[in-house]
Amino acid sequence: MTTWPRCDAECSPERGYYYHPSRHSSGQPIIAGWAYQWITQLSFDRDSWTAPVDAARLHPLDDTDQQAACQVRALLGRLPAGGPVPWFVFDGGYDSAQLTLDLAEVPAAVLVRLRSGRCFYADPPPRAPGSTGRPRRHGAKFNFADPTTWPTPTATLVCQDDQYGTVTVKAWTGLHPKQQRHPGHGSRGPRPIVRGTILRVQVERVPARTRPPKVLWLWSAGPGELDLDLAWRAYIRRFDLEHTVRFCKQTLGWATPRPRHPAQADRWTWLVLAGYTQLRLARAVATDARLPWERPRSQPRLSPYRVRRGFPRLLCVLGSPAAAPKPSGCSSGRPKGRASGPAVRHPAIKKPTKKPKSRRPRTTRAT
Repeated sequence: MTTWPRCDAECSPERGYYYHPSRHSSGQPIIAGWAYQWITQLSFDRDSWTAPVDAARLHPLDDTDQQAACQVRALLGRLPAGGPVPWFVFDGGYDSAQLTLDLAEVPAAVLVRLRSGRCFYADPPPRAPGSTGRPRRHGAKFNFADPTTWPTPTATLVCQDDQYGTVTVKAWTGLHPKQQRHPGHGSRGPRPIVRGTILRVQVERVPARTRPPKVLWLWSAGPGELDLDLAWRAYIRRFDLEHTVRFCKQTLGWATPRPRHPAQADRWTWLVLAGYTQLRLARAVATDARLPWERPRSQPRLSPYRVRRGFPRLLCVLGSPAAAPKPSGCSSGRPKGRASGPAVRHPAIKKPTKKPKSRRPRTTRAT
């Protein structure tokens, strides 16, 4: 998910408050704007190219996980039947159990990053004969920060990688969290038990070698048998999406225009994604228009920035279906007698942190 900043656009509706890593408001990394959720196809090649397939704007009151599940189901409906089960990789801002619950009926594998302070639980042991009371729903606790609570891993993988050195992956299956967000929230019914596989990925070094590597915790759920080597490599490739978002913002000018209405922003978003797709298709035939201080690269390894610089030369050969621009003249302007008033102001919408508690009606007893 990425944000289009619109802090000063008081006349633009459906803005919300979102986190921003560099821009601050009142000393806090929070801005007002429109949030967009992208789905891009990744590859295992070490490059900065991705294939965007969907983009949707989120209303400030929309649920991020439910909207992501809707986009995934819509994408699966467009894919050909009988193919391999696709992997959907999410960052740590998504609820792993909620996504697994929403995508339980579709053929999709979910891989979500978890923070290092989470706790999960195993299934409780069988009840002893003759026991009374409510059955236990949670068994032994699995605390990420406490290795003494870790049982024997279900599967272990140790492999070598030229970028990350020795990679150790441990997996524990059949664990579940204490679900707080579920469809029956507020009904006082039992919470659903969502089981999945916890992965712990430890690498020897990071490619930049500027800091010691941190432990990566992942949640995996989906049909079929889990491939540990494919799982950790699939999540590492998720960071290629950050290159795409930065390229669209800084080079293609995705967040440069200042439209008033969200529908205009949606159209411009799809135009930018179409332009990016055109550059990706042209990377095999575009010339390397490198700057004097840049190193030469072979044709299949051209970055999006170099393809964009060499794309005008390709247009001279291919041509364009667009007509020549017509000279502009003086517009007729506003009709006489019409006075436009001030535009309607729309304050940014703040999502409530907690749902209002429902108070029970008081009952009086006669004495």
